[in-house]
Amino acid sequence: MFVVMLFNLVSSLNVNKPYVPDMKKRILMNKILLYGGVYPTLSGLAVPYLMFFVPKTKSGGNSQFALDRNGNIIGVEDWIDSHGINSRSLVQGLDGDPSYLIVDDNKNIKDFALNAICTHLGCVVPWVPAENKFMCPCHGSQYDTNGYVVRGPAPLPLKLQEVSVNENKKITISKWTKTDFRNGLEPWWLK
Repeated sequence: MFVVMLFNLVSSLNVNKPYVPDMKKRILMNKILLYGGVYPTLSGLAVPYLMFFVPKTKSGGNSQFALDRNGNIIGVEDWIDSHGINSRSLVQGLDGDPSYLIVDDNKNIKDFALNAICTHLGCVVPWVPAENKFMCPCHGSQYDTNGYVVRGPAPLPLKLQEVSVNENKKITISKWTKTDFRNGLEPWWLK
């Protein structure tokens, strides 16, 4: 009996047992680990991943200067001098999208530009002078000289953009809000 009492006394003193923190301390340490380490790391990874699925909104204004490949504002005389008759060359248009400025037979810039983004899957559509049309290299869509669909799978013509020249002889590009002259319909890109 004495041995049992002595054993109970020694075990109550925790002399031979390792230190084990109580449950409150364990819960506190788990919260510090989760809220201080795991959750911020997962949030840092999850936010960009989820933002990938949110469509981009184009917050650009209704008008901006046409920019060359270096980001310089394009002047009319310089553009016409460096580009030949019936040329279609890329500039940075509205919202940073590539757009084609068109020089006509009289060495004037046409009053419209064509957004170079294919309406099928969003490829940049190159101008092919030998074929005298825009031909998408991805899935074979073709557009005529004014950006109207000649061959699918593109469902819609290229977007039109209005081109004007300001008082400083700089080219500005703005949204085309008039009726689409190619098919006589309201612009699909405004819907």
